[in-house]
This record gives sequence, C-alpha cells and structure tokens, in this order.
Amino acid sequence: MDKLRIEGGHRLSGNLRVAGAKNAALPIMAAALLTSEELRLDNVARLADTATMGRLLAGLGVAVERDGQSYALRAARLGSVEAPYDLVKTMRAAILVLGPLLAREGSARVSLPGGCAIGARPVDQHLKGLQALGAELTIEQGYIVARRSGAGRLRGARIVTDMVTVTGTENLMMAATLADGETIIENAAREPEVADLAACLNAMGARVRGAGTDRIVIEGVERLHGATHRIMPDRIETATFLVAAAAAGGDITLEGTAPDTLDAVLDKLREAGARIETAADTIRLRMDQRPRAVSLRTEPYPAFPTDAQAQFLALNCIADGVARITENIFENRFMHVLELQRLGASIDIDGHTAIVRGIDHLSGATVMATDLRASASLVIAGLVARGQTTVERTYHLDRGYEEMERRLASLGARIERVR
Repeated sequence: MDKLRIEGGHRLSGNLRVAGAKNAALPIMAAALLTSEELRLDNVARLADTATMGRLLAGLGVAVERDGQSYALRAARLGSVEAPYDLVKTMRAAILVLGPLLAREGSARVSLPGGCAIGARPVDQHLKGLQALGAELTIEQGYIVARRSGAGRLRGARIVTDMVTVTGTENLMMAATLADGETIIENAAREPEVADLAACLNAMGARVRGAGTDRIVIEGVERLHGATHRIMPDRIETATFLVAAAAAGGDITLEGTAPDTLDAVLDKLREAGARIETAADTIRLRMDQRPRAVSLRTEPYPAFPTDAQAQFLALNCIADGVARITENIFENRFMHVLELQRLGASIDIDGHTAIVRGIDHLSGATVMATDLRASASLVIAGLVARGQTTVERTYHLDRGYEEMERRLASLGARIERVR
C-alpha cells in the first residue's frame, strides 16, 4: 500500500495549474446515460473516483474512451441497469446513475451506498424526489430498485427537499430532463458543480434554468443529444493548495481556477494573514508570517465548504491564537483530529466543534488518512512539521487529488510517494 513521506519545513513557491473538479465530473459523466449520442468531456482529472465512474458506466454498456484528461462516452445501447455493490461501496457518487437510468431506461437497480467514514449521508431525498416524478421504489437485498409507473415517461412535479443535498439535487435534475412536463426543485443545492452539470445538460438539449439558486426549474424534453463540455476547475483542490502555502509560507500562483467560487475560503485566508490577489482565472497567495488563528463554521454553499474544513484545521494547529471549527454538515468529520494529535497538535472536541490552540511547531510522525479531505489535512500538517511525516492510506488522497505529491514537489515541498 502506497505511503507519502514528507520532510517538513520548506516554503512553497511557483505556479500550478488546477485540475478539473471531481465533484463536477462525476455527475456529468453519469449524464452520458441520458443520450445515445456521444458526450465528450475535457478537463477531467485523473483520479481514482473518475476511473471508478468510468468502470461503472462501462459495466452498464457505455463505450468509454479516455485520452489523458478527456473522455468520450457513448451510451448507444445499455446492456445493464445495475450499479453493483462492489463499485458503489468505493464511491458513494455512484448513486448518481439512478436518476439517468430511470429516466431513459425506465428502470434501475443501484446498490445502497452503505456507511461512510464522514457520516451517514442518506439517500432518502433522492428517493422522495423520484417518487414525486412517478417512480415506484423498493429496497431489495441492499439495492434500490426503481421502475417507472406505466409505460410512459416520468412526469414533472414540484419537489421540496427536506434538506440541502448536492447529489440529490443532481440526481433529480438529470431525471427531470426527460420527464413529461415541468419539474421544480425547491431548496436545491446552490453549489457551482450543480450549475456546471446544468450547463452540460443544456448543451445536450435540456431546458434547465435557475441552477446555482435554491429553485431549479426543468422543462422536460423527449430526448437529449450529444455535446462537448469542459469540466469546471476544482475549487476544493484550489483551497487545499492555498491553505498548504498559507501554512508552510511562500508565494504561489494557481492558474486555471475560478476565484468567484471561493469567496468564503479566500476571506478566511486573508483573515489568517495571507496576501491574496485574484484575476479572472488565477489566484496568487503570499504568506511571510505565522498564520493567525481563524474560526469558521461549515454550511452549504456559498458559505464555508465542509470539504475545506480539515485543511483549515491543520492550518490552525500552528497558527497564533485559538480557533473554533464548527462542522455543521457531516457528523463524523473530525476523525483526522486524532492523527493530528499524533503530530503534537492541541485540539479538543466539544460536540461538533473543535477547539484548536495553535502551537509553535508540529513534530513528524506516522499518521493514517481516514477519508479524502482528512488525508489532505495530514499532508499540510506534514509540510509544516519538524522532521519526517509518513501518511499512510494514500488511496484516500488519490480519490480526489491528481498526483498531489508531484505537484507539491514542483512548488518546493520535500515529498515523495513510497510504493
């Protein structure tokens, strides 16, 4: 099993291009199921999760061609409507094939995702919305079995979700594109990745408006066609590299990113003492001092993202002052705290709040990643710790970051992968 070995204490400097967003690529890849024509995607990061989605689509009968960061997906004729447990258990986003399969094929059999290291993340809102669209749903032997009632298309409906759910919004939006009539999703997720999916669907001939707000309206059409779409930049990867430079110190410029999707993160970095300049698709961060402690609360977009919480927690470990980090999205998203404490961090947990008392330095040790973003926080901690840090279970990191060790090394970090 691969490990990362990090020698801490080196500043970061240089330029780096941001990869395509994982959380945009996965639903957009699933959207290929909605048409028999080819969907071409550019700027798809080379990640374990995008590879898994490619395997899942291939298993359903989609012709999948990959060339670097480009995919050509053609679902001319599907041979299966089942997403098996072996794939779904490794990537919960596999639930995103449920809506497209049901809308186009009239049936779907998708494994329940099961447990997750960072929380329950139930799929009840997906099911509630699909039922409103006319689906008949049962749970059989750990699988969601969905069928259209009658021989016709799904039917438009007004759906009010009980909670804000990103994948739920995306699943329902895709299903509604081929429904008969108008669908309105109230309390929809506002994340930029939802808007990116809507842009791709509209390029395929869908009629979606309001994506990026809490009210999305979809006018169903009889069929969608092929299209070409470029995946948006990854705002969480952007945040991770910015926090790494803020913690380790230095001067980095990130290119090919989207500053307007990161207002909450950039505000907190400025509060920590970083000097930040933005242009249309670049962000420059300079940090020449010890960071100041910054408190934050995670909330749905456009507030502070839960996927950047762990990285800021690592930053606060060596910051000047005391910070309170309140996690309001996932109930188990402080599992990295025990590993940071192995490096000497002073952190106390009070319910869903972490109280972080910054110390002068961390000390290198062997730590174990527990989930994707936790692994990023441990890498950041390793960059600032004295001595050598070894991060085990790098497969978590590989799910969402493309060759992170190589790219950090290009900025001056002393980091290598041990196979």
